[in-house]
Amino acid sequence: MNDQLAAYLGRYETFQEEELALISGFLTPQKYGRRALVLEQGKTCGHRYFILNGILRIYHTNSKGVEETNLFAIENWWITEYDSYINQIPSLNSIQAIEPTELLALSKEDEPELFKKIPKLERVFRLIAENTLIAQLRKNEIYMKQSSRERYYALVRAIPNFAQRVPQYMIASYLNITPEYLSEIRKNPVE
Repeated sequence: MNDQLAAYLGRYETFQEEELALISGFLTPQKYGRRALVLEQGKTCGHRYFILNGILRIYHTNSKGVEETNLFAIENWWITEYDSYINQIPSLNSIQAIEPTELLALSKEDEPELFKKIPKLERVFRLIAENTLIAQLRKNEIYMKQSSRERYYALVRAIPNFAQRVPQYMIASYLNITPEYLSEIRKNPVE
């Protein structure tokens, strides 16, 4: 079992060594290069992904052909395109590796068997989904109350080295501002 994943799961539940080994047997290591697509918009998502290293983003291309970033995910996070994964429908979003990224993938097909063998893991994934939803709701609430400058610096404080690892146009898209305006914000940092 990967130590990172074992530590992550341990935040939610206590697992025995045999359970961790069983979980590990259901996970497939995957590597993606910089800017590679993990999931393409319009395809059905068949996996949950645990990020060992790297950064992923969930985004979609709107009707004008402009990419709109919805979410970033960093090391030691689980990520999936929930609507597509749960309902097995074509995804409205893509998942892309921003930098070289290593993942552990759990397939939708294997998940029921794993949950049957280790029922408490289903609870862990429910808690992860709930935390993801709470984070999205908080983000939306914060966005309505903060200026673009405050949102940018809150993001940079929350994720160390984030601004150095993610292209400026992706950060601007996530903040729903233009890259030019983000450049202005960065030129005049908060004191």
